[in-house]
Amino acid sequence: MDNIAIEVNRLRKSFGSLTAVKGIDLQIRDGELFSLLGPNGAGKTTTINMLCCLLRPTGGTATIMGYDIVHHPQRIKEFIGVCPQETAVSERLNCYENLALAGKAHDMDKAVLKQRSDELLEIMGLTERSKEQVKRFSGGMKRRLNLIIALVHDPPILFLDEPTLGLDPQSRRAVWDYIASLKGQKTILLTTHYMEEADALSDRLAIIDEGQIVAQGSPAELKATLWDRKTMVITTEGLSAAALDALRREYPSMKVADEVVELSAPSLDLKEIVDCLHSRGVAVRSAFVKEPTLEDVFISITGKELRD
Repeated sequence: MDNIAIEVNRLRKSFGSLTAVKGIDLQIRDGELFSLLGPNGAGKTTTINMLCCLLRPTGGTATIMGYDIVHHPQRIKEFIGVCPQETAVSERLNCYENLALAGKAHDMDKAVLKQRSDELLEIMGLTERSKEQVKRFSGGMKRRLNLIIALVHDPPILFLDEPTLGLDPQSRRAVWDYIASLKGQKTILLTTHYMEEADALSDRLAIIDEGQIVAQGSPAELKATLWDRKTMVITTEGLSAAALDALRREYPSMKVADEVVELSAPSLDLKEIVDCLHSRGVAVRSAFVKEPTLEDVFISITGKELRD
């Protein structure tokens, strides 16, 4: 692939007897939004910390814009922006004072810093509270300020580690919209355990579990791997154990929640399913075929549901 911004080869990190990242490979193009999707404890943050030169890898190599993370950490830190999973703001300062510290660290011109600060505070809905001490902010407001600090120096490479963690739905959507607007302008590596976030934002993504990449591709490509298997969701009334037993004999891959039945199989015949339920006194209120999701991909590959 041409124009590779981030290249990772067999990157590994161990903490004593625990290997958190187990020899992963990645190639992320310039201007691409690439997500690492996986449960907490999968190795996402450890990977980000190595690529940001905060952790030294146990093995393997990685380069950012051609610079090696072990040999050129200071050069790399000049052109990356990092929004860590843990909120990193000075609570006794206000927004502008926090951003002034970030601007000084990156030797920003004061006029440019003011312009960028004003613009980002407005986008993230913090303008009205911008001169208050951050200690008075909600957790979601602090997360948004955290993201602004990563963006204020206009870096070409962004590392966003769970940037919407703890945000309310409205704030999360605003952050999604802004991150999406940066696609093509910046190279972004995003970590998340929110399936819908990875699906909505990613050009490509890798699913990581227990320190290993188990699948990689665009959201559409990954979901297409399951098109040979159909899933139907049926809402019933009067669902009985006898009816469930009869369905399970034909469709072993079945989930039940209250009176909603989800069946998965290479082939599904709605008439046969309805007849099976009706003959056992069960009414069918609705039925639809569900398209594959990234969660379906994860379960198909790992045999388990995504864990928080």
